[in-house]
Amino acid sequence: MELIFWASAALLFYIYLGYPLLLRLLPKVKGNQAARTQSEPPSVTVIIPAFNEADHIEATVLNKLSQEYPAERLKIIVVSDESEDGTDEIVERLAQIHNNVSLIRQSPRQGKTAGLNLAMARVESDLVVFSDANSHYAPNAIAKLAQCFDDASIGYVTGKMVYTNSDGSLVGDGCSAYMKYENHLRALETQTGSVVGVDGGIDAIRTPLYQPMNADQLPDFVLPLKVVSQGKRVAFCPEALLNEEALNSADSEFRMRVRVSLRAYWALWDMRHLFNPARFGIFSLQLTSHKLLRYLAFMPLALAFLTSALLSGQSALYALAFFAQLAFYGAAIYAGLLGANNRWLGLAHYFCLINLAALLAFINFLKGEKIVIWKPRVG
Repeated sequence: MELIFWASAALLFYIYLGYPLLLRLLPKVKGNQAARTQSEPPSVTVIIPAFNEADHIEATVLNKLSQEYPAERLKIIVVSDESEDGTDEIVERLAQIHNNVSLIRQSPRQGKTAGLNLAMARVESDLVVFSDANSHYAPNAIAKLAQCFDDASIGYVTGKMVYTNSDGSLVGDGCSAYMKYENHLRALETQTGSVVGVDGGIDAIRTPLYQPMNADQLPDFVLPLKVVSQGKRVAFCPEALLNEEALNSADSEFRMRVRVSLRAYWALWDMRHLFNPARFGIFSLQLTSHKLLRYLAFMPLALAFLTSALLSGQSALYALAFFAQLAFYGAAIYAGLLGANNRWLGLAHYFCLINLAALLAFINFLKGEKIVIWKPRVG
């Protein structure tokens, strides 16, 4: 019993604190910073998958058109997944005004991943940027993403997402604190190899590296792994900023996390060859530590709680551990029920939310469930 408690505690320490410390000690990679061979910046196509995004799509397309990037080197493709709310008509109107905007309608509805495969068949640019239908970039975001590809060893780049409230102000709750932690990890991973997790709203890839994906695969997860499989690195570009409105309820956030976690489990299964350290070296360690162990953290969390409860009558140490966990989970429940406006309470609530979502998703994974399509903006 004591061994299980201490093993669980040690594993949790490694997942959340030990791994970042290890990244600081690992050798740093040397990039291949080659001079740009062409006089013009690389040509870029922005692909925006959309389903019933009439409330957001015009602002998103105009945001991309207003980028500080040569207009003649920039194209925008909106893939409508059989939208029914006027999304197509809005994009068609914009395409009549801007000759670098086009619409592809996917019918019947097949989901985001199938839409990306469909759009990529028409891409002729050097780079492709993937944007969500509600993603607003900083004016220089695409330029910053493109600059990263001056390093020939990099095949995929992800920017930095900043969650905002509906009025545009920054989100200051646990979600934002958790994203700061994730972005810190991405910066460390870029220095030691490749980033493992990316933000799907502001990603870019060298066009020749794109490989079609199955409709049920999570592109934000699988596509970067496919790039690593081809011998290129995935990098984090914190200067490429994306402002995206946060989901407005814990229930919506939870459903979104369950969906993402389930697709992540399948991605890890589909790309399991990357866990071979003989072939992929440090990246295998990164993938195991950052994703596999993180998604399964609910297991040592449950074991640490149960064993400390059973051992609490034997010593003050185990009693303290048990009541500390009770206080933590109580604070998380309090923040969830009453919406306490405190960063640390919010972080406790968000931590529990994502681990509970991972547990539910794991159960669904074991049952063989898969997700291809869903309604946007509600998780």
